Amino acid sequence: MKFTAEIDIMPLKEILDPQGKAVKLGLHNLGIDDVSDVRIGKHITINIEAADKKSAEKQVETACKKLLANLIMEEYSYTISEVE
Repeated sequence: MKFTAEIDIMPLKEILDPQGKAVKLGLHNLGIDDVSDVRIGKHITINIEAADKKSAEKQVETACKKLLANLIMEEYSYTISEVE
């Protein structure tokens, strides 16, 4: 079966996000003043072959924990959908 995993990786709320601060300042410079906070993260799409959804989830969990996210500084979430 084929699955698509949509993974979002964001810095932990407790961690300073200098890139987000720079974008917030840039928005302010453009006259967009109603923005209270900006956080910059990563969005990753993975197409994966697996026997079932549970197996696909296990592979995505492993990829996130061991390669894609730095768990000291980042958190991740994902959705997996079957491709028809």
